[in-house]
Amino acid sequence: MKIAIYGLGRMGKQIATKLITSPGFEVIVHNRSKEPINELAGLGAIPAFTLEEMVNAFNDQRPIIWLMLPYEVVDSKLANLIPLLPPGSLVIDGGNSNFNDTKRRNQKLTEINLNYMDIGVSGGVWGIKNGFSMMVGSDNLDNYKQLEKVLAVLSSPNGAYDYFGPSGSGHFVKMVHNGIEYGMMESLAEGYRLLKEGPFENIDLTKVAKIYQKGSVIKSWLNSLLVDIIQENPNLSGINGVVAQSGEAKWTIDTAKQNGIDLPIIEKSLKVRLDSEKGKINYSTKLLSAMRNKFGGHNLNN
Repeated sequence: MKIAIYGLGRMGKQIATKLITSPGFEVIVHNRSKEPINELAGLGAIPAFTLEEMVNAFNDQRPIIWLMLPYEVVDSKLANLIPLLPPGSLVIDGGNSNFNDTKRRNQKLTEINLNYMDIGVSGGVWGIKNGFSMMVGSDNLDNYKQLEKVLAVLSSPNGAYDYFGPSGSGHFVKMVHNGIEYGMMESLAEGYRLLKEGPFENIDLTKVAKIYQKGSVIKSWLNSLLVDIIQENPNLSGINGVVAQSGEAKWTIDTAKQNGIDLPIIEKSLKVRLDSEKGKINYSTKLLSAMRNKFGGHNLNN
């Protein structure tokens, strides 16, 4: 099966690598900068330094192009890509796009006989080892079924994937996932701050994190990352405590308000991040930044 990965950042590069190193795939890679293209070509990928090269590499096969791009640039990149695609091509948006934008793009592509699929991807920089979690939306169930062999490889050994309905539903499920993520991270960060700054001095937070991770109700991957974070850097030295936000929590809150649903925890979690950008930083926000770095490779200092 031949597939192109367009966008070789932290996640895109891992997705491409996982497919390149699995039997049964020809992987075309394209990126704005040449370095990751050359690196993956060394693993066996087909390099494409222009959009034309990427599309032409499919020869007489139906192009299947998986975008791993920041949501802010998807429209502009699609505008350049669409004129090059033959009818019936499949474009997959694997980034964190707003589900409303996904529905709009799907309608536009459908009108010109192109296929559009949204796949929300979670797993961070650990996905290549542990397997990705993927949430799929598409108006065409046949496209999903054709792509299942790709999803099965990317989800191995311990990830998962599933189909959730029409266009936009995959990105919607991923959007809510990220909103929940904000709340879970904030709760852990606040609790550990209280342990550090509360009425008992010198509580060993590494011991606490390890105990919480052994059979307790709050055992989780996030807490397991805190074991490593606190053990490696108990005072979180060198972390400025500014916590970036990707936009998905705000979309989650906006969608909830449109549907008359209160999300107080997620809303307050987003406010903490926005306030950190204004200088309101503390041990909790430093922990948030450290967690983002551990699971997603995000910059420790925003």
